[in-house]
Amino acid sequence: MPLYKTIQATNQTNIYVWKIEESLDELKTDIHLNTRSIERVSKMKSELHQRGFLSVRHLLKAAGFSDDDLFYTDDGKPHLIDGKHISISHSFTFSTIIISASEVGIDIEKNRDKILRIAHKFIDSENSFLTADHLVEQLTVIWGAKESLYKMHPDGGLLFKKHLPIETFTLEDSKTKGWIKKDNFYENYDIFFEQFEGFTLVYAMN
Repeated sequence: MPLYKTIQATNQTNIYVWKIEESLDELKTDIHLNTRSIERVSKMKSELHQRGFLSVRHLLKAAGFSDDDLFYTDDGKPHLIDGKHISISHSFTFSTIIISASEVGIDIEKNRDKILRIAHKFIDSENSFLTADHLVEQLTVIWGAKESLYKMHPDGGLLFKKHLPIETFTLEDSKTKGWIKKDNFYENYDIFFEQFEGFTLVYAMN
């Protein structure tokens, strides 16, 4: 399938979403993979992960970049050679990237009941506004927001429950605020979210 969705968040921030419906062979066509990426794909045991990886390369192409423009630092974070910021996520049948002139983070997650069992590991102050209706979707927004913030923090070492509080929101709001509060680092960020086809897309911007 071609590009599923694009979002222009700001004049300098764009989001691209791909719905992964193609076979592995179809995804290998019309994109260039460098030697490093070919090796990475070959070592992936899950075809789902392989398809996610390749679909991200199609998103790069849609954004005007190639596989050669993307590199990873020792901390595992992706970067673009032109200095723009990029964040990447994929889950089951969707993948997404966000590209911006400033620091950004993105996450996409399938809405699953499994999150109810692990909520105690990442929910703290957010308990004050959670409701019984659509609890899975609310928790998935919070997880995605914290994951996005985690990707933005320069030093890592963040605890989702302790260092990344998310402010009150409802699903109808489509936006909220999130914080990184660790040691002397104390910053708030704009969080945006939307849901489609049983998935939650969340992205954070400073």
